[in-house]
Amino acid sequence: MTSSPSPAAEAPRERRTPLDAVHDALGATMTDFAGWRMPLRYGSESAEHRAVREAAGLFDLTHMGEIAVTGPEAARALDHALVGYVSKIGVDRARYSMICDADGGILDDLIVYRTGDTEFLVVANASNAAVVAAELVARAAGFDAAVADRSEDYALLAVQGPHAVAILAPLTGLDLDAVKYYAADRATVAGVDVLLARTGYTGEDGFELFCAPADAERLWTALAESGVPHGLIPAGLSCRDTLRLEAGMPLYGHELSTARTPYEAGLGRVVRLDKPEDFVGRDALAAREQAGPAAALVGLRAVGRRVPRAGYAVLDPDTEEPIGEITSGAPSPTLGAPIAMAYVPVDRTEPGTRLAVDVRGTAEPVDVVALPFYKRA
Repeated sequence: MTSSPSPAAEAPRERRTPLDAVHDALGATMTDFAGWRMPLRYGSESAEHRAVREAAGLFDLTHMGEIAVTGPEAARALDHALVGYVSKIGVDRARYSMICDADGGILDDLIVYRTGDTEFLVVANASNAAVVAAELVARAAGFDAAVADRSEDYALLAVQGPHAVAILAPLTGLDLDAVKYYAADRATVAGVDVLLARTGYTGEDGFELFCAPADAERLWTALAESGVPHGLIPAGLSCRDTLRLEAGMPLYGHELSTARTPYEAGLGRVVRLDKPEDFVGRDALAAREQAGPAAALVGLRAVGRRVPRAGYAVLDPDTEEPIGEITSGAPSPTLGAPIAMAYVPVDRTEPGTRLAVDVRGTAEPVDVVALPFYKRA
């Protein structure tokens, strides 16, 4: 006797952004990312990478999660939930932060926007959005604050690159030069109401625009048309990864995980042990700060042409014994050499240190270099 699978047993439905038809019309190569159908590339990923470095790229980032935390004690609730000092964020400003477990392990890295005295928008990675929303609900218990997953209410577009201001300026009355880095403001862009933030994940200047899903295609079209004389092209997830790697920016599931604390990742600065509000993971993180990390995240630049990929072992160059692991690696279009990030013992972190990487059975030499690999002028 057989029976049909219950709805609960069926594979989860692939989620599509409001720009899905646009990506198909542009001939994008699509991929699954955290359950979303997303553009990997539209043509050449190296051309998209170079466009962002030299002109501008247009990204669909709707897969990111948006969680609203509001109410008289919203700031205190977030001080308790996150490692950062959220109460110190000014209205219309943003801050990079993390949510950690009781052992200090990283559940996700986040950007927190303060959109009002008692209103915050927490932006989480797509793969962790549901976890972060559930944790914030649990951690806000006992505070006069409400937590709501608003991810379905937003589409998110980004214009990244040195020509971003020139592309956006004709479309809005907002004085873009007055918008500081890690600031956000309500604005109208091409007739669309947006939350415009000067943030990004590429190492370049640029803006992220939160809008209603129904307005996403209209906004994309206006940005694309305005960007034509400035060299803007659509850019996918593939070049986004090489851009953030060059900029030394961590990716959850690679550099960041529950197996690491912010201190191993070189991000201890985001942990505010001095804030008056107790927070989840405080004791563990204070102990780790006191003891110091056993391993640290470093940049590696290959001496040869073979690429150190995520998961490859980092070796002692003399004994060829494993001492660490590559977390991210790729050819760098900007530097013209393979680069990687890896966790290694703290006594192997000095720039100029020669190490090796097991690339398919061969110990390939690499040098430790300071992060980031690339920093805009």
